[in-house]
Amino acid sequence: MSSREGSLEAPTRHPLDWRSPLFYDREDLNQELERVFDICHGCRRCVSLCDAFPTLFDLVDESGTMEVDGVDKADYPKVVDQCYLCDMCYLSKCPYVPPHEWNVDFPHLMLRAKAVDFKQHGASLRNKVLASTDAVAGLASIPLVDVTVNALNANAGFRKVLESALGVHHAAPLPQYHSKTLRKRVAHMGQDLPVVPVGKTTGKVALYATCYGNYNSPQLGPDLYQVFQHNGIRVELVPKEQCCGMPKLELGDLESVERAMQANIPVLAKLVDEGYDLTALVPSCVLMYKQELPLMFPEDAQVQKVKDAFYDPFEYLWLRHKGGELATDFATELGDISYQVACHLRVQKFGIKARDILNMVPGTRVQAVERCSGHDGTYAVRVETHDNSVKIARPVVRKVDQQQADYFASDCPMAANHIANLAESVAEPQHPISLLRMAYGLPSQESP
Repeated sequence: MSSREGSLEAPTRHPLDWRSPLFYDREDLNQELERVFDICHGCRRCVSLCDAFPTLFDLVDESGTMEVDGVDKADYPKVVDQCYLCDMCYLSKCPYVPPHEWNVDFPHLMLRAKAVDFKQHGASLRNKVLASTDAVAGLASIPLVDVTVNALNANAGFRKVLESALGVHHAAPLPQYHSKTLRKRVAHMGQDLPVVPVGKTTGKVALYATCYGNYNSPQLGPDLYQVFQHNGIRVELVPKEQCCGMPKLELGDLESVERAMQANIPVLAKLVDEGYDLTALVPSCVLMYKQELPLMFPEDAQVQKVKDAFYDPFEYLWLRHKGGELATDFATELGDISYQVACHLRVQKFGIKARDILNMVPGTRVQAVERCSGHDGTYAVRVETHDNSVKIARPVVRKVDQQQADYFASDCPMAANHIANLAESVAEPQHPISLLRMAYGLPSQESP
């Protein structure tokens, strides 16, 4: 191998060759796992990011040779199971990512291993249920059913039964379900504002509600509508949508990801053709359209069109600010804000714009915590990985408790709830878009 220590070039990403028969060849996969694991063993920069790397290094250190060749290949899945595709190793730590000749893409190698396992063995009932967000949320948010589900999820006795029967950890916070969904709450909120393009933004936005936003955090929709409309941005809902496919991606169920893409992309691409930009309030969903789907379907012009039009809400507001079109008529000081920067936000590579915008509010100081929450989509709720998720979250929790801020916020509602559940100083986590609404002095919109 080359003696060059690392790459000074910006990281690039190769498309995921998931349709190739070789992609699912177990022997070829194991050879690539051994090659990459050997590089990781010689580097060990990523040991503090998640539990995948400590698991790998323990396997190496406890082997007969104390090298990767001494690790039983049957133990490779132990490493794979600890990766939740946060992408932070690729974009913040690894010096051997492409264009380096060693061509290390650890997250996508773990994704390949998950896909091979799914192809050969399928998924457990628990994992299928957790990844079927549309179906589960659609049932759980039926009027009165939502009240019952939320009450059961808060009941210690039921949670013990759920853990025993399905493998959902009894101490993991579960999301609440709402029959008054995001789509229902914003149905009356549209405004026929004049369209004012600024830079590469068109000035009219279609909001992709997301499963979690629609059923579990529906108040975020009205908050975004108010903030964007206050800034002269026309907002409408994407007329119909399915789950973005991220939960299926994390399972390695790539064919289900393709089916979700085939349902969503034509709707979103049509909106782009009509002059809309696109946004969503959950960073993982934004990342799915910005990165994962374009890498899975690089030849699909519609997918690439949607990628180019998709923005994080604060990324969008910052672009408007650069063109002099961000409203700065703030009415309410927010004090100190402890702000956990979600991993799937960090890897989008546009900076910490929620912090930068909220710092414009007089009497407001945002302290960003750039550490993983350990939640993932399902990692924190699965009985076999919950304790690891708590361990990964501890540095964030300690920092939040030390800061004793007036508010705790994260762009990822799941990460926010996980951290708030562990922190002593947090009563109610906030989303940055809700804090910005408060800073403008805009009243919370009650659901109809």
